[in-house]
Amino acid sequence: MMKLILKFAVLCACLIPCLTVFAQLPSPQYSEGVAYISGGVGEEESIAILSEAKQWPLMLELSQIENGRGIWIFGASIKIANTQKKIIFDAQADGPYILINIEPGEYILQASYQGVEQKRALSIKAGQPQKASVFWK
Repeated sequence: MMKLILKFAVLCACLIPCLTVFAQLPSPQYSEGVAYISGGVGEEESIAILSEAKQWPLMLELSQIENGRGIWIFGASIKIANTQKKIIFDAQADGPYILINIEPGEYILQASYQGVEQKRALSIKAGQPQKASVFWK
């Protein structure tokens, strides 16, 4: 009986941190039918998003250089176009991280922050989560 109680206590001790992380994950939203999670304001939310990132095809990290060092930003406009130049994702970042459940394929990322736009190619492959860091100077 004592071994059973000890096992239960160890199991609870292991699960409680997991529940805390999942409780802090922002709710999924949708743009053009594509699910995404945006946030990362505060340590707990950042940890939750980063731990979830391996389950999503694309994670964007958004920052800018200010006074010689990188700082996290929010409010960037994120658009993703397919090879036919059709916008398949269009959302505003609620924090420095965005997880996007995008189908495998070739895309163009258009990121805009404080009037400065950046573009880059993205190649999403099945089963290979990709992280793209986008920063403004």
